Amino acid sequence: MEPKKGKENELGTESVGKLLFRLSMPAIAAQVINVMYNMVDRMYIGHIPGVGAAALTGVGVTMPVIMAITAFAYFISMGGAPRSSIMMGRNEKEKAEKILGNCTTMLVVLALILTAVFLFCGRSILLLFGASENTIGYAWDYMKIYALGTIFVQLALGLNAFITAQGYAKTSMYTVLIGAVCNIILDPVFIFGLNMGVKGAALATILSQAVSSIWVLRFLTSEKSSLRIKKKSLKLEAGIILPCMALGTSPFIMAFTESILSVCFNSSLLRYGGDVAVGAMTILSSVMQFSMLPLQGLTQGSQPIVSFNYGAGSADRVKKTFKILFLCCIGYSTLLWALSMFFPQIFIMIFTSDAALTEYTRWAIRIYMAVSLMFGAQVACQQTFIALGNAKVSVFLALLRKVFLLIPLIFILPRFMENKTMGVFLAEPVADFCAVCVTVAMFSVSFKKIIASIALRNKM
Repeated sequence: MEPKKGKENELGTESVGKLLFRLSMPAIAAQVINVMYNMVDRMYIGHIPGVGAAALTGVGVTMPVIMAITAFAYFISMGGAPRSSIMMGRNEKEKAEKILGNCTTMLVVLALILTAVFLFCGRSILLLFGASENTIGYAWDYMKIYALGTIFVQLALGLNAFITAQGYAKTSMYTVLIGAVCNIILDPVFIFGLNMGVKGAALATILSQAVSSIWVLRFLTSEKSSLRIKKKSLKLEAGIILPCMALGTSPFIMAFTESILSVCFNSSLLRYGGDVAVGAMTILSSVMQFSMLPLQGLTQGSQPIVSFNYGAGSADRVKKTFKILFLCCIGYSTLLWALSMFFPQIFIMIFTSDAALTEYTRWAIRIYMAVSLMFGAQVACQQTFIALGNAKVSVFLALLRKVFLLIPLIFILPRFMENKTMGVFLAEPVADFCAVCVTVAMFSVSFKKIIASIALRNKM
């Protein structure tokens, strides 16, 4: 673990470029490792002899549920972590620790509720989410075990954000690295060695998340952490937890609507293209999830810098951090677009060796990722709004792309196209283009006002 000394001062004094690189690299690594929990499962499952394609499609149907569980972790942590950084910038450490304690309690409460819901209603939910008679067995086998580990997912994902928020990026990375290594080791043992199939994949995942959550709790209760979980801070206070939940609404919507989107995509594709189309969507969503990780890592690395310096009143450092973040995000998303358009097979072959599924996915990915080169601007602007504590605008932007644009387009576009499945896939780039244009326009206006407000506050 990293030493405690000097972390808060570094957020306000170290070169922004070096600081962003130092915090972002472990954050990117952590994002890549974190998604391996599900990616490794799908890679192994997709290659189970005889039933790999059907099993992969079945587990793909569980993605909305997994995304929903993740969304609730973000609901608490992605609002609480930036607020704790802002309080640290204002030298209000006691309030920052109250935020950490309240968020810990709320994560546990939500985990218990979610576990009960998915255990009692999970099978019906999976059928609603696009499972067919051929895939529901695999989907439910995976989901009923994964649901039991909800509390580990909530604590590992939710509390790890508070480690990153303090500037301990490497420690945050170790949280997911430890769990991922366990998952990579346990997956083949349970899936193939013990012949448990998809049940083994789910068991390996939740055991790995349990190890990660123990690591997080150990660090946040030790003297090595700048902020610590203390008994007196665990009691919920409306004035502490509600602002965190308000700010966390945007990342919650972004993550939770991924669950709704999966339902919309899967139900429409099952109707127009059958199980092979749903299987292709499983691969596409996995590619999108994995390929967006560097962008998420960059924004996570920038969050403590932006939040701390916003709280400390350092307008120049806030502006410089955003400029570097924006250029890095645009550069990466352009590279991603080029790979998707010209070399789609490098993504597809990771998940399947089935010839029919491979051929179907090859043309679908070029449509689905057609505007991905612009997405860096969307992510940089939207996440900076969250880091600055601007809840209202970030919520609107989260709703705009997915709820106001993408979901309706999934059902509207196929009505006007002969190839119905192409219409479904086309909804993604159309929504992305519109959302990016609106987001950049709003950010250019709002960011100037925010910087001006910092200058005004410094004069008072």
